[in-house]
Amino acid sequence: MSYYRRKLPHWQPDGKPIFLTWRLFGSLPRGKVPESLKEGQRFVLADRQLDAARSGPVFLKDPQVADAVQQTLLTAAGQWELFDLFAWVIMSNHVHVLLQPNKPVQEITRAVKNASARQANLILARTGRPFWQAESFDHWVRNGKEFDRIVRYIEENPVKAGLVEGSEMWRWSSAGRVGDPPLLK
Repeated sequence: MSYYRRKLPHWQPDGKPIFLTWRLFGSLPRGKVPESLKEGQRFVLADRQLDAARSGPVFLKDPQVADAVQQTLLTAAGQWELFDLFAWVIMSNHVHVLLQPNKPVQEITRAVKNASARQANLILARTGRPFWQAESFDHWVRNGKEFDRIVRYIEENPVKAGLVEGSEMWRWSSAGRVGDPPLLK
């Protein structure tokens, strides 16, 4: 099991799928998520606030930017072989993924965030400012029931946020990918 700590602790047992979330820099105002809550409760509250997108940047609403982030995820899984990709969604200000790491998660997030930030900043003509928040949230998946619940959580995120009526209608997600070329290893 690997462990590292930034602001949050990151436990990653070998051979276990990981649920990852990262967000745009400045997308969640300070002090909006009480420190006194347990990590899972803090995640759910922060995710609801991110889905509402009432403050901060929403660069991922730009279809070109969302496409670039999605392509980075697919390239990282397929060509770079950093992970096996099970589920993902790109929202207006954050990303959820469920993956099986082939490299340390810290390397995965660094590679995906760096590559996608470069592409997004080119599209948006931004320079000299951070794109992604440095910290990411991760949770290792304990069993098959939890795995299935996380896939549903990820793919239903646009529906719960009121963006589409059905998860398969969201263009930047693993939902509705039946019949597409294989994306998973």
